[in-house]
Parts: sequence; C-alpha cells; structure tokens
Amino acid sequence: MRQTFDESTAPSFGPKHVPLIRQAMAAQGLDGFLVPHEDEHQNEYLPAANDRLAWASGFTGSAGAGVILTDRAAVFVDGRYTLQVREQVDQGVFEIRDLVEGGVPAYLETVQKGAVIGYDARLHSPAALESLKAATARAGATLKPVAANPVDQAWGQARPAQPMAPIVPQPIDYAGEGSSAKRARVGASVAALGAEAAVITAPASIAWLFNVRGGDVIRTPLPLSQAILNADGTARLFIEPAKVSADLPAWLGNQVSLETPDKLAEALGDLSGKSVVVDPAQSSAWYFDTLAAAGAKIVRAMDPCTLPRACKNAVELDGTREAHRRDGAALTRFLHWLATEGQVNPPDEKEAVAKLEAFREATGVLKDLSFDTIGAANGHGALPHYRPTERSNERAKLGSLLLVDSGGQYLDGTTDVTRTVAIGEPTAEMVQRNTLVLKGHLAIARLRFPAGTTGSAIDAFARAALWAHGLDYDHGTGHGVGVYLGVHEGPQRISKAPNTIALQPGMIVSNEPGYYKDGEYGIRIENLEVVMPAQDVPGGERPMHRFEALTLAPIDRRLIDKALLTTEEITQFDVYHARVLREIGPRVEPEVRAWMEQVCAPL
Repeated sequence: MRQTFDESTAPSFGPKHVPLIRQAMAAQGLDGFLVPHEDEHQNEYLPAANDRLAWASGFTGSAGAGVILTDRAAVFVDGRYTLQVREQVDQGVFEIRDLVEGGVPAYLETVQKGAVIGYDARLHSPAALESLKAATARAGATLKPVAANPVDQAWGQARPAQPMAPIVPQPIDYAGEGSSAKRARVGASVAALGAEAAVITAPASIAWLFNVRGGDVIRTPLPLSQAILNADGTARLFIEPAKVSADLPAWLGNQVSLETPDKLAEALGDLSGKSVVVDPAQSSAWYFDTLAAAGAKIVRAMDPCTLPRACKNAVELDGTREAHRRDGAALTRFLHWLATEGQVNPPDEKEAVAKLEAFREATGVLKDLSFDTIGAANGHGALPHYRPTERSNERAKLGSLLLVDSGGQYLDGTTDVTRTVAIGEPTAEMVQRNTLVLKGHLAIARLRFPAGTTGSAIDAFARAALWAHGLDYDHGTGHGVGVYLGVHEGPQRISKAPNTIALQPGMIVSNEPGYYKDGEYGIRIENLEVVMPAQDVPGGERPMHRFEALTLAPIDRRLIDKALLTTEEITQFDVYHARVLREIGPRVEPEVRAWMEQVCAPL
C-alpha cells in the first residue's frame, strides 16, 4: 500500500532537537533562527531530507514557519492546522501562533534590541524576506544570512539522504509539445521582457519545460533540479549525475547541457552584465544575492514557464479527460462499496483509505496517489487537511458523514476529487448544509464569465448560498492542478485572496466549496474543471469562458434537499449525472452499473 498511517514525527522532537539547534546558533553568534516550511525549491510538499520544520518541531503540515530564539520559540500555522499543530508540537517548547494574522513579522518585532536573527537565504523568497527584515529592524535587531544552516548542523548524520530518483522522459504522446518547441516559445517570452536568460528553479517548471518527470518528492513526479534558459532556447540543466537515466541525454538533445549542481553558482556568475529573469515568488533570495554579486541585471518577473504550463494543450486535455474517466470508475466502485457493505458495516478511516487505493491500484496504471487520501469520519471531517494515523483512526458512526478527498497520478493526468457520503441516516442539518454547499458547487460549474476574469472575481458564487444562512468556509474554493504534475499548481486559483492572473482556456482548477462543524462533521464537494471558451449567445458582445467538468462520479443524493434547489440547479445536477452514467457506466461491473442507474437517475 502506498499510503501509510504512521506518524513521522512526535511532540518529543521539540524538546530533543531545539537545544541542539540553539547550540549551533550560539556557535555562529546568533540570537535566533528562522525555520520556514519551504525548501531550496520553495516546494509545498517536501522530501524528508528537506523537512526542516518537521524535524525541529514535529509539525508536518504543508504550510507553516518556525522561529527559534535563545529563550523561546514559536510555530506559526494557518487555520487548516490549528488542531494538528497542538497534537504534534510540544507547547512547553513552542508557542503556537497564527501564520496569517500578524505572523512571523509581528513575532520578530518582539525580539530584544541588538539581537542577531539568522536565516538561510536558500529557503526564503525575496518577497518574504522584505517583511521579515522590516520587522526585525523595527525591533532594533538584525536579520543576517548564515553560512551554514543550524538545523542542518544539528540534524547531522541522522538527516536522511537527498532523494536521487531517476529523471525520465515524458513522452510526446502525453506532453503534446516537444521540449525544443517549448524552449523556443518560452525563450521568446524571456526576450520580450528585455532579458537574455531566465533562471528556472521550480521543479514543476523544469519537468514541463524539458518534458521529463522525476520522483524526488512524494506524491508528485518532480525532479529536484535547476536550469538556466537562454532567450534562444538553449539551456543548462543542473542535476545530480545519479539522476540521469540512460535515455535522458538523447531525449534532451544537444541544445541542453547537463551539468552538476555544484556548477550552478559559477553558471550564475557567467551571467554577469546580462539581463536575467528571476521569479521573486518562486526563487529564493540566494539566487538574487548571487546574481547581484556577479553584476547581472535582475528582471523580477513571473517564472516564464508558469503560465504556459497552466494552459494545457489539446493533447494534455484529452489525456487528463481519460485519466479522470479511469479514476472516476475507480472512485465509483468505492462509492458503491460504501453504499452497500459500508452501510452495513461502517468502515474505519484506514479501511476506507485502503479500499479506495485498492480500486485505483486495480487500474494497473496508477503511478502514485496525488496526495495522501483524506479519509475523515465523524468530527475529523471538520479538519480540511486531516490525515488518518494509527493513533487518530476512527470508525464511521451511523448517522455521521464520511468525507473522502483523494486523487491519483497517472501518466496522462492528475486527479483530485472529494465526495461526502452519509453513513446511515443523516440529520436534517447535515442535509441542509450539504445542499447549500452543492448550490455553491453548481454555481461555479455552470458559470459563464468574460475573458480576463480572475478567480477572486468569481469566488463569491461558491459561497453565496452559505452566506445567505450566515455560514462560510475558511479555505479557497479552487486551486490549479497539473497534468501528471502537482495537485496544487499556480497561478490560477479561485479564492477570496486577490489574484491578478485571469482564468484562461486550458487551465484546470478545482471547484470545492465546503462546510465544517467543529467536532461533528465536515462537507466538501470537489470536482476538477477545465476553463474552455464559451459558445457565443445571440446579442452577446464579449468573448466568454465556461467550465467543463473533468471529474465524473456520483454525488450522494441522500444529502440533498430538493426543495432548496432551483429548477435550473436540478436540471444541471441531472445533466451531470446522466453524463456520469454515460461515461463511467460502461467501465464498471454490472452490479455497480445497476447501482449507478439508481443514483444517477433524475432528481
């Protein structure tokens, strides 16, 4: 089984490891040290060797930060992790603080005047450092880059080895465009910015640009590497020799030179006097410092691969449609199991997660999960990023909800889907809340919007039904998704947070409104959608876009109050389920098909 239920950290990590980190700090004359969640590649999901915050504190969430001072320490998390952090971190060592409200800058304003706070320039983006430097200055303290990371020094020989998974070609049958064509196209955009080269540090961008995939990051086929792309489309790719698969050099061709990572600093020095594009959100301060020291002219701009990667081509979209049909059949088998055996003998969270993984594995082409499955029973459903462990595992109770958020990685696509299922008879409140969430989900799915519209401009459509009843949810409505890449991808998103990037044809985004009742249950309905041009309407004056649902699986109608739905919403729900039956029905066994005919019948 791919997913485990072990806990990789413990609250004892803080008491054991913080004194060692403080010793390393003292040796460098530091009064404090910043421990971000991000690694050298600004990754959300990390290889074990780069999960410094987890080793220092015990906290394993996908976002957060730590500050270790000589006499106190704090861990900062957002609302998704407020319960998890208290279970994982020793609060006798670490104070728990909010990452968003005040965050690390407010904490740094409280340090002693004259204090020297260290940071590793490889781990912080310039944008993040600006606010941290300003806060430290207000306290009369100094923020200083370190030559050696005190966490790494304290970790020592116990630190896991860096991953060395082979980097392999991603065939053109899945990529839809050759690397040389991509490099020429992106190189031209670099030249359009008045630059001669771009430094590419995001592993997803490197995977897309060179049509390769790796295995350095769990659940995401990323190669940890860096590249310099010249405006003429030639490139230098910096990877460990152990990662070079036998067919990689020929696949990349003679316009791409393979070099070892220890040559990267020298290569940046070769850009002296040249204009170089670097993304201040994706690349760490180390790149800016190194280029500035070399005399390069830095052009601060978005990674030039980000937008082209987000707008999938026709081959990628056809592939991801097939991946979603395949994955939808596996999920539908699981939902049938829950509706039959699972209602008689409700599963525990581990059993549900294992069963769903087995159905995906049975496709024969599953490369990995796209993230650890969130199998959340009872009150755990109110934790949006809950992951069951041996210690936390609960059996679903009759009269409760089971929220399952899951996905798979296939060569032709990445999936992410959430279904909330009633175990036994749901309460009237559960049905009402779920119907309000469904109304928001349907509102996004049927929306027509003008070209140039951002995700933040449409987020309220997903929340309006909840707002009308004094309810809301604290996470975004949608995130971007790659094609056999990250299950979280930018720049597209649907959320309250301002976003200047418009939703464009070919972008894949999740549609996942929810509702969470602390300690009792959670509801989320999630499909992936792809932005498509909308058909013109008579009298229309502007080009419009629409969403096409990629995810195909039944939604539990036992949790729907039809009286709360409009005629338009009922028709939309029925049309979707007719499509689910039409496209998924032929892929499943007769007994599953017979069940589908019931649950996909018109409301």
